[in-house]
Amino acid sequence: MTTTPDETPELAPVRPGEELDWDKLVGYLGAKLAVSPAEWSVQQFPNGSANLTYLLTLNDDLKVVIRRPPLGEIAAGAHDMGREHRVLSRLNKEFPRAPLSLLFCDDKSIIGSDFDVMEYRPGVVVWRSIPQVLQVGENVGHRVGLAVAEALGDLHLVDADACGLGDLGRPHGFLQRQVGGWTKRWNAVASEAEADLMADAAKRLANAIPENPTVSILHNDYQLSNVQFAAGKPDSVYSVFDWDMATLGDPLLDFATLLNYWPDPSDSEGSSGLYLPEVAALGLPNHVEMTQQYAKTTGYDIGAFGWYQAFASFRVAVILQQLAARFYRGETTDPRMKQRGELVRPQAVRAIELLDLNKIR
Repeated sequence: MTTTPDETPELAPVRPGEELDWDKLVGYLGAKLAVSPAEWSVQQFPNGSANLTYLLTLNDDLKVVIRRPPLGEIAAGAHDMGREHRVLSRLNKEFPRAPLSLLFCDDKSIIGSDFDVMEYRPGVVVWRSIPQVLQVGENVGHRVGLAVAEALGDLHLVDADACGLGDLGRPHGFLQRQVGGWTKRWNAVASEAEADLMADAAKRLANAIPENPTVSILHNDYQLSNVQFAAGKPDSVYSVFDWDMATLGDPLLDFATLLNYWPDPSDSEGSSGLYLPEVAALGLPNHVEMTQQYAKTTGYDIGAFGWYQAFASFRVAVILQQLAARFYRGETTDPRMKQRGELVRPQAVRAIELLDLNKIR
């Protein structure tokens, strides 16, 4: 893809320290996929924050995406490539926006970890600007945003049993486990500066867990940077990536996660969603408009939404602190991971403000 100066390249050379044993990997894939690698080449998708993702060109006819967990210590249940393969080898027939996973490898002698191999789909992701290939017609940013909300709603209407994912998770007690699990993860990496805020948020969230939620397939990390558009088609999401946390549970939590990564006029410097500053200038729909589109697509009642939004902020604060902890433990040289720690406090403050606003004590 050709980029203008304000566009973010989708591919780059592999970062130092994140190389894999390419010869062993290529030999393994050649045997498993029944191909004869010619002059293979590899590039890295550089924009993600956690899993390491590469584009491996095996020959003129075959390009595959390789995804493996980040280097270093991994939180229990996180970066589950086996789960991602299970989802993406089945979901595609009911939700074509899900790329097809070709194989899963749990032989750590190949590249040092489990990894997933999936089809490569050319297209564009919206990062800091609307790529030129999507600049078709008027109000492109607004249309892109509504397409993102619609695609998530479509996922939440998929019959999990119809694609063999009816046992993907344990929907009974899902929200209780989410609160307890993310609280435990926070305690494992807690920063002193946000300790009181996060302890308060965890207690209040646990005391007000919604009852009798709807159950659907959840992406569990759905955001603008995890969806892809085909050139010239800003009104429909083409692909959805990063399925390693997918499960069965309450769809409103998935939607709340999306909005926590989405700009809104109510955001302030000390309390806002988590997104690149440039994203706020893309002309995306606001939270009310996104909610209207999601409700139109799903038919769900989203009246009591404040708890979900507060939990989404709490969870993202934990994720940010986990990423920062990896940097300080020396498990990554990516300077962005250090910067993630500076974003924890606005998320913690946002969680408390949302709890206060919705009178959740």
